[in-house]
Amino acid sequence: MEIQTSERMLTKLDHVRLTRMAARLEPGASQSVQSLLDDSYLVPSPAIPASVITMYTQVLLQGEPPSAPFKVTLCYPADAEPARGFISVLSPLGASLLGLEVGDIARWRTPVGEDRTARVLQVLFQPEASGDYTT
Repeated sequence: MEIQTSERMLTKLDHVRLTRMAARLEPGASQSVQSLLDDSYLVPSPAIPASVITMYTQVLLQGEPPSAPFKVTLCYPADAEPARGFISVLSPLGASLLGLEVGDIARWRTPVGEDRTARVLQVLFQPEASGDYTT
């Protein structure tokens, strides 16, 4: 899976946790997340803009071409429940969302090879924006 990583902003805490997680995975399983980690701009958690998707951020997306908006929460693999909208950061969609901002377009390839896109319409909840710098 190839994701675009230019101009992605991550919190230092997310970067540390994701780097540790990626180190424990098989090389192929962490390739897309590792390239994102290598190319991202890091900021302290209190400095991340409220419009940036961090771990455990809930966002409203709209598929392109336009479809009904849908909510997802970006999470770690152990907490993933796709049917409830909890999307693993290791999934193609999850990796494409990390570090994007409202207005950006996520691009990913499904496991069956279909290219998909969705616009980030709104950040509904971001832990850092509510003062939670440790989740």
